[in-house]
Amino acid sequence: MPHFEGDLRAPAGARFAILASRWNPRIVDALVAGARKAFIEHGVEDGAVDVVRVPGAWELPLAAERLARAGGHAGIVALGCVVRGDTRHYEQVADGCAQGLMRVALDHGVPVCNGVLAVEAHADAEKRAGGSHGNKGEEAAMVAIEMAQLLSQLPAKEQA
Repeated sequence: MPHFEGDLRAPAGARFAILASRWNPRIVDALVAGARKAFIEHGVEDGAVDVVRVPGAWELPLAAERLARAGGHAGIVALGCVVRGDTRHYEQVADGCAQGLMRVALDHGVPVCNGVLAVEAHADAEKRAGGSHGNKGEEAAMVAIEMAQLLSQLPAKEQA
């Protein structure tokens, strides 16, 4: 049985997209910087990384779907930050965003990497946006590269 495994070499000529929420800009900007850094460090040309800003995390799946449908990107990284408040809004936004991003990936066969932080407090987000827990934007970009490389190895259609 063959063994398939991706690595951190982007397919030649691959374009990637970073979708970023404008909500919680200090955190999200750090995630974007981490993602851009990871793409460049792994051989993706700076000009081959598109950055698209959306109002909030809720809007990320729709923008991801539009890009995935257009077919110009080997992978999409969605970045945002949802902080728990006093209402259920936090759960609705975080869960809806995650489900929407997964649906886009499955519907279009494009890696859509969820780098949306869903945290209890801003301090938790800071730890994940370049603090003691690393940079989740950087990690999401590395997942996008690895999945794009892996998918380039896998068959696109089932054999009859």
